[in-house]
Amino acid sequence: MSTEPAPLLVLGTREFAVEIADVAGQAGYQVAGFVENWERQRCADPLDGLPVHWIDDVGELAATHMAVCALGTTKRVEFVHQAEERGLRFATVVHPSAHVSATSSIGEGSIVGVGSVVAAHTRLGRHVIVNRGCLIGHHTEIGDYASIMAGANVAGSCRIGERTYVGMGAVVLDHVSIGPGSIVGAGAVVTGDVPASVQVVGVPARVVKEGVEGL
Repeated sequence: MSTEPAPLLVLGTREFAVEIADVAGQAGYQVAGFVENWERQRCADPLDGLPVHWIDDVGELAATHMAVCALGTTKRVEFVHQAEERGLRFATVVHPSAHVSATSSIGEGSIVGVGSVVAAHTRLGRHVIVNRGCLIGHHTEIGDYASIMAGANVAGSCRIGERTYVGMGAVVLDHVSIGPGSIVGAGAVVTGDVPASVQVVGVPARVVKEGVEGL
């Protein structure tokens, strides 16, 4: 019996989707195409030499293909649900240069990018994006659909809520919790707990907007 992974469809057709396709290919997946759910005309031409499928047409591929969602926005939950309704199953993609502790777990549909580290006894939920060069500390929990962007450093024993967006180069100190749906601006340093559905920026991070729901 073959141990090769099933062909992979990448949900998304923007530049980030092309990057994730490259990560998946280096992780051993055969990337078979992209999927669009917003602008049907984008399906007319190949992307990076691969076909672009309309979301309503992927059901016929569900038995033989897996998928991963390549939208950096935490609002990718809608696209994931559309794919699930059409029978697609989700892969977990870890770049070969990343280090994930054997004591840690990564949920389905999640992506760990180039040069990232997931330390011991840490749990990543479903459809989490850990972009390139991120550091995720020990005994930390990251909720479903969270986005940890390039170069971010989340320390040990942290709690990052569902659909939280941690911007490029941000730092979250040990034992800090960030509520669901919040946004941590690029380069921010989070020194204390952050409530749900707020945006924080600066050093130290401070609330500048309330009532947000991810990015």
